Amino acid sequence: MSDAMPALEGFALLTGFAVGLAVSALYFAGLAWTMRKALGSARPGVVLLASFLLRSALLLGVGFALARWLQPLSCWIGYMAAFFVARTVAVHRARVLPPSATEER
Repeated sequence: MSDAMPALEGFALLTGFAVGLAVSALYFAGLAWTMRKALGSARPGVVLLASFLLRSALLLGVGFALARWLQPLSCWIGYMAAFFVARTVAVHRARVLPPSATEER
């Protein structure tokens, strides 16, 4: 490996992934809660914006704090990978399935 390319550190990668998975789960749980609240709100835009700012601040704040404590590149790679895993799970769970063809109307 050349000196110009930083090495990935396993502990930072796994820690970033584990913490990222927990924070990302909170992010998407907060999104689901916000959508339910916004649909019944008189001012859904305010609810959605406030929630987005809070959830993003939490996600980025924990990520930056973790990167200061551990090796930043490895930590961010694990953290982002965890976010995409959590996003994939959240999208899969939120998908509305069409009625089956065998179901009577």
